[in-house]
Amino acid sequence: MESRLDRLLRPRSLAFVGGAAAELSIEACRSFGFAGDMWAVNPRRELGGLPTVTSATELPAGIDAAFVGVDRHASIELVGQLAAAGTGAAVCHASGFAETGEAGAALQDELVAAAAGMPLLGPNCYGMLSAPTGAALWPDVNGLARCERGVALLSQSGNIAVNLTMQRRGLDIAWVVTLGNQADVGISEAFEAVAADEAATGVGLCIEGLDDAERFAAAAVAARRRGLPVVALKLGASRASGAIAVTHTASLVGDDAAYGALFDELGIRRVHSLPELLDTLAVVCALGPLKGNRLVSFSCSGGEAALVADRSRDRNLCFPSFSSGHAARVASALDDRVAVTNPLDYHTFIWGDEARLAGCFGAALRGDAGEAGSTVASAAREHSGQDREAPFDAALLVLDFPAEGLDRSRWWPTLSAFAAACDANRTGGVVVASLAENLPADARTRAAELGLAACADIDTALAALEAAAAWGNRGDIGDADLLAAARDTEGAVTVLSEQEAKPRLAAAGIAVPDGRQVLPGEAAAAAGRLGYPVVVKASGPAHKTEAGGVVIGLTDADAVAAAAQRLAGGGDGTVRVEACITGVVAELLVSVRSSPPVGILLTLGAGGTLAELLDDTATLLLPATAHATLEALHSLRLWPLLAGHRGGPAGAVDTVIEAVSALGGLVRDDRSIIEVEINPLAVTPHAAVAVDALMVVADG
Repeated sequence: MESRLDRLLRPRSLAFVGGAAAELSIEACRSFGFAGDMWAVNPRRELGGLPTVTSATELPAGIDAAFVGVDRHASIELVGQLAAAGTGAAVCHASGFAETGEAGAALQDELVAAAAGMPLLGPNCYGMLSAPTGAALWPDVNGLARCERGVALLSQSGNIAVNLTMQRRGLDIAWVVTLGNQADVGISEAFEAVAADEAATGVGLCIEGLDDAERFAAAAVAARRRGLPVVALKLGASRASGAIAVTHTASLVGDDAAYGALFDELGIRRVHSLPELLDTLAVVCALGPLKGNRLVSFSCSGGEAALVADRSRDRNLCFPSFSSGHAARVASALDDRVAVTNPLDYHTFIWGDEARLAGCFGAALRGDAGEAGSTVASAAREHSGQDREAPFDAALLVLDFPAEGLDRSRWWPTLSAFAAACDANRTGGVVVASLAENLPADARTRAAELGLAACADIDTALAALEAAAAWGNRGDIGDADLLAAARDTEGAVTVLSEQEAKPRLAAAGIAVPDGRQVLPGEAAAAAGRLGYPVVVKASGPAHKTEAGGVVIGLTDADAVAAAAQRLAGGGDGTVRVEACITGVVAELLVSVRSSPPVGILLTLGAGGTLAELLDDTATLLLPATAHATLEALHSLRLWPLLAGHRGGPAGAVDTVIEAVSALGGLVRDDRSIIEVEINPLAVTPHAAVAVDALMVVADG
C-alpha cells in the first residue's frame, strides 16, 4: 500500500531552505553518503556548495523532500511555495508554534493550511534520517550508520532522537523520524508508514501523546501481521481531569495506565528507559519471538549467577532446574567441585579452554536428549529432520571484559564457545555484562557476527528476553476494536450522586442493593420495610467511608434512627437506607473511565477501604472479552479471596464478569458518561452487588 510518506522515507532529491541549520543538514547528507540531487534556497549566499536559488519558487518541480530552517513566520510562506511546486514532504524545524500558546497555535494552523496536503514534519522538530538512502534532513550531529534494513525509531522528542542515534548496540537503524508538534504528520501516520516498508525489522516509539488512537491501533495490527516487533517508551503521564479526580481510580492508576493497557492490547512491548528500549529492540530483532520463557544463565561467578536470579524474580521468566541426568552431563564437562544449578556458575576451572567451555555450554543446552535409552530415539529424530524439544528457549552469558588497554585475549574463547553451543542447539543467545562499561564495542561487534544479541546490563537483558517470550506466546491480534472514542473532559461535567447513579446501573443489569432515600425521621420505618441488617449513608460526600458517612450492620430501629440523625447534617438533609449485603467474600473496585486520546479504560482492583491502601489494580481497554477480564482478576493480589482462600467460600466470579460487561455496555450506549466507578462491588458466593457508585457525565 502506498503511503504519502514514501517520498520522505526514501527521497531521491532534496532541497534545503535557510542558513546555518540548512547548512548543517546539507553536511549531514554528505557525511551520510546521500547520492541524489540536492538544491539550496537562500537569497543572500550560496549554501554548502550546492546550486542555490534565491526563492523556493525557483526550485525544480517535484523535489522529494525539503528541509525548512527559517523562522516561524517565514516558514509559512516557504512551505506554501514548496507545496505549490509539488514537493513530496517538508521538515519544519522552527519553533514558536502551538507549544508556545494560543498565538503560536494560530500560526501553526496557518502553516498546515499552507502545506495544502503536502506531508509536513513538525514544526519544532529535528526532522528525519534515512539510512537506506543516506538522506539527513537533520540540523545536528547524528551517529547513524548506513544500512539497507533495520528498525525505525519514531520520537516526539528531537533531542532524545539525537541521543538514540549514538547507540552502540549493534542495532541496525534504518530510519529516525521526529514528530515535534505533530501539526500534520503524527506518530500514528509515521508508524503506519514504516511498518509497511519491507526494510523495517522493528519499530521503536518514544511517545508523549497519541494523535490518532484508531490509526495507531491499525498500524500496530499491520506490524503484528508482518511479524515486526514494536517497543514503546511512554514519556510523561497524561494529566487527569480535575472533575474525574473525585474517584479513587484517578489517584490509583492515572491516565497513563490507559497507554499501558493499549500497548498490551496491541502486542506492543512497553519499556521504561532508553537503554531498555534499545536493548529490547536489539534482542527481539536478533532472536525473534521465543517459544517460551525458559532460560539458562552462564557465568563464572556465583555472585553474577545470584544477581541474575534475583533480578529475574519479578519477571515472567523461568530458570528451570537441571534433571539429574542433565546435571550429570553438565558436571562431566566441569570440575567436580562445581554445583550444577540454573543459573549456572561454571567457575573458572575451564577458563580460556574453548573446547571445554563449548562442551559445558553444549551439554547444558542439549537437555535430556542424551539420557540413557534415548540416544537411538534422538538420533532417529535428527535423521528424520524432526526438531527435538530444547530444554531452554534462550541462553544468557554474563561476561564482563577488562577495561581498554588491558589484555582481553582470555575472554574471547568464552564468547566463541557460547556462540557455537547456541548455534549447534538452535537456541537464541544473549551476552550481557554486569556493568555497561564492561561490554566494549569490539565485543558487541563480535557477538553480532556470531549471531548473538548483546546487552550492557542484566536488567535490560532480562526485560528484553521477557519481551521476546511475550511476543512469541501472544496469539495473533485481530483488527483494532476500541469501544468508543474517549469523551472530552474539558467541558463542564456533573458528578452524579449515589442515588442518581444506581438507578442507571440497575437499568443496565447491574445488581444494586434495595434502598430508600428518606428524611431522618423516616429512616427506621424504611429499615423495617427493607429488613435488617441495614446500612445508613449520608448524602453528598464522594467518599463516604473516609468522611465517616456510613454506618453498616444496623439491626434495630433505635440504632437506625440515631445514625440517621447524626448523618443527616452532612448532606441535603436526607439519608440513604439500604439492605446490608452479607456473606461478602471480597470487595472490588470496578471503574470504566474516559482516557483521551486512547479510549475507554476499565480498571479492576481491590475495593472498599483497601482501594488506595493496597493499590492492587489491573487495567484493560474496552471492549474486553470475558477471558481478558478473568485474566485481569487473576492478576490481582486479591484473587485468592475470590477463589476461596484457605477453604473459605469462593466468590461468584461469573457475576463479576457479567457486571463488567454490563458496565461497558452502559458507557458504550450513553455517550454522555465520562466515568463510572463502583466501589465497592461486593462479591458473595452468589452475586456481585454495586454497594456504592459514582458517575461523571458531560453537561448538555
